[in-house]
Amino acid sequence: MIVFPAIDLKGGQVVRLAEGDMDRATVYGDNPAAQAQIFADAGSQFLHVVDLDGSFAGRAENREAVEAILQSFEGHVQLGGGIRTRESVEGWFNLGVSRVVMGTAALKDPEFVKDMAKEFPGGIVVAVDARDGFVATQGWADVSDVAVVDLARRFEDAGVASLLFTDIGRDGLLKGANIEATVDLARRVNIPVIASGGVKGLDDIRLLALHAEDGIEGVITGRALFEGKLDLAAAIAMASKD
Repeated sequence: MIVFPAIDLKGGQVVRLAEGDMDRATVYGDNPAAQAQIFADAGSQFLHVVDLDGSFAGRAENREAVEAILQSFEGHVQLGGGIRTRESVEGWFNLGVSRVVMGTAALKDPEFVKDMAKEFPGGIVVAVDARDGFVATQGWADVSDVAVVDLARRFEDAGVASLLFTDIGRDGLLKGANIEATVDLARRVNIPVIASGGVKGLDDIRLLALHAEDGIEGVITGRALFEGKLDLAAAIAMASKD
């Protein structure tokens, strides 16, 4: 199982939000590239980056910070946040992003996302962000009437690399990952699932890793790392156990 340390960008700074609320942002640094290097030094070969401003604007708002991260981090960078056009998808791949995360576009224009998945095999991740079991979009500002599993199943034969499942109600709150809902989704679809939201410590990593055979591909963690609740090297070692 892959551990993805997260760098969320707001105004060029490294932040974490509580429940996706832009007004509840905690700043953890003003040098995203340096933070990426810290994660690399701890042994990470994967990174999850989100342009939070871009999620609301529908276009790249932290391009300079993302480009700096790509230059400093030698591993795989997974990027999300406002990526809703073919030009932006292609542009990020050309700059060295390994995978692009698409959420709002997956709900609003699924055929476009499927086309991107065919054009960039293994490069598209569909974000299924949940609030009370329903899909949220536009930087989590809007909650749809589409159930998470229904959205996920629309992409089962589309060639997407993974589903990124976030429980918004836990995100950034250190409440613990929603193991039950994440594993349930993984068992109900044939696409690998990445868990996100609420990771509070090593036990979350251990419990998710136990379900790797159920389709849990990875886990994203941010606040727990920044606040010293989780040691990245220990998390990577735990996730790598057979």
